[in-house]
Amino acid sequence: MSRDPGFRGHCHRWRVTVRRVAVVGVWVGLLCLAATGGRATPQTAAELPVGPAPAPVPSPHFPDRLHAYVWRNWQLVPLARLARVVGARPSDLRRLGKAMGLPDPPRITADQQRRSYLTVIRRNWHLLPYEQLLDLLGWTPAEMAYALREDDFLFIKLGSLKPRCEPLRYAPPEEAARAQAAAIARVVREEFPEGLGRSRDPLFGFVRQLTRKPAGARREPAPPSRFSPRYCYSYFALYGDPLLDTSVDPFPDGYLARLAESGVDGVWLQGVLHKLAPFPWDPALSAGHEERLRNLAKLVARARRHGIGVWLYLNEPRALPLSFFAAHPELRGTAQGDHAALCTSHPAVQRYLTEAVATVCRAVPDLAGLFTITASENFTHCWSHGGGGGCPRCSQRDPAAVIAEVNALFHEGIRQTDSPARLTAWDWGWADAWVEGILARLPAEVALMSVSEWSLPIRRGGIESAVGEYSISAVGPGPRASRHWELARRSGRKCLAKVQAGNTWELSAVPYIPAVENVAQHALNLREAGVEGLMLSWTLGGYPSPNLEVIAEVGRADAPAATAVEAMTRVARRRFGAALAPAVVRAWQQLSAAFREFPYHGGLVYTAPMQVGPANPLWLQPTGYRATMVGFPYDDLDAWRAVYPPEVFCAQFDKVADGFAAALEELRRAA
Repeated sequence: MSRDPGFRGHCHRWRVTVRRVAVVGVWVGLLCLAATGGRATPQTAAELPVGPAPAPVPSPHFPDRLHAYVWRNWQLVPLARLARVVGARPSDLRRLGKAMGLPDPPRITADQQRRSYLTVIRRNWHLLPYEQLLDLLGWTPAEMAYALREDDFLFIKLGSLKPRCEPLRYAPPEEAARAQAAAIARVVREEFPEGLGRSRDPLFGFVRQLTRKPAGARREPAPPSRFSPRYCYSYFALYGDPLLDTSVDPFPDGYLARLAESGVDGVWLQGVLHKLAPFPWDPALSAGHEERLRNLAKLVARARRHGIGVWLYLNEPRALPLSFFAAHPELRGTAQGDHAALCTSHPAVQRYLTEAVATVCRAVPDLAGLFTITASENFTHCWSHGGGGGCPRCSQRDPAAVIAEVNALFHEGIRQTDSPARLTAWDWGWADAWVEGILARLPAEVALMSVSEWSLPIRRGGIESAVGEYSISAVGPGPRASRHWELARRSGRKCLAKVQAGNTWELSAVPYIPAVENVAQHALNLREAGVEGLMLSWTLGGYPSPNLEVIAEVGRADAPAATAVEAMTRVARRRFGAALAPAVVRAWQQLSAAFREFPYHGGLVYTAPMQVGPANPLWLQPTGYRATMVGFPYDDLDAWRAVYPPEVFCAQFDKVADGFAAALEELRRAA
């Protein structure tokens, strides 16, 4: 570390900024992964995607790469496996870890290992080559490929590249490395005099807490609501195949009970049609679909006992490897990378989509409904990523016609079974010019959902911008959603809003953002706008929180319409008692006002280090890496601040942090 006072002052300024970002806590064009030799499933590490494969970032904070490896994995991976991966004995790595001041290695359960895979990948992405990373995780190349492609586009969030890491092998540390390790140990003793890594709760202990049924019986049956459905995602679900692998339940009964007490009446999970229904061209893709449907029916039955419906998210039909189309060239639509679309303008694909949905609805007759994304996320139909001009059939059709037709095919599958399930078409990714044409072609029974805060104008620190999505600091609805709902109502269509009630990418690393007044006011605005249902979260924000409760209070149909303060007061009394409720409501108001200073921008929320805070290292020299989408912030300061000048970027986070501190201090005095 430099001894230069000016340098140290500069570092201190950024350190304070990063810490404040952590305290308060782009959208990207979706591309296929790098080619894997045309195979549907990689069989070796060499076939996994690497992108441009630059040199990894350095690890100047540690004596060498081996010390960084031990430090970063000490509390995540059992010592025996850590040692095996680098060809060491457990005693070798224990000695190395203790030399840096680490405590005794903890006992790490199989469930903890399973839940920490994303952290393990991130911490070792710049340390290990694929072969050793697979060994560390206990994964096959196929499992890694699936995670990189399907786990919310993990490879994109890792930067669409794999750093070129040499194999890491154990060697006894030399004198200089031992001296630097001893210096790290001194810092650890100074900063953590009571010991490093001690916690009252074990890693992922919150899962067990939320899984336990809440004490006492439910207070009362859920009152009727102006907002129905009100569905959210699991707070602790693992990506994978939960309907086949039931060892990790995303919706245990205790958690469902807690959601119901928080005013939630629905939950959602992703459905992949070729895993839920026979895939006529390659039955192997559908292996296990009967068991998945049985398990889905069991989940639906369990959830109904808590007054909760289950919704499936469809993003279909999934693109397939080019090798598939060698035997079925007539089905091929637009190509993208090493995959191509199943062209939904082909009658056989249309029959498949309808029959697959019908299969699901017949097997699970109490399914609450389906919602769709049809112009983004995974590569699906030919126009899903805007490239329909590459298909000889779809190039002759309006994108609005193709999108409406895909949704209509799903609706027809529901209709054929007389299922009570409802279909909601989400306009995420629809070009504004397409919306009227899509709605004109959709069956009248299909509801429309729109992101409430989208295109809402904001002014923060004198800088004008507009919200994309994922905001609690900005109170919607915005003009885009309002316009789309108005168009939907002209055809008698039900209107839903997608919101983030609990937390957002503004700060996802907390169970919920306590800006409860902002959430209450947003719900009040939606009620007055005539919105009839809510998607309460994407894949973040499903913690049973006062935010969810206050939305339920605002939506109650069995009492006069509540103001934001009245709704907050009811929630505060239930949670904290009548005596403390006024102080809690006042704190929620102060926290909300402070959070309205958050320097929102789509690029900022995706690239700045709010999600990792001080876990994002500081470097003395530029890394040359660009920040990735909620993956690695690196040192890409210009990307972090987006449209905000550096001084405004820092000042706005100061306002949020200072406002939070003042609200908490006042609440402490009241308590």
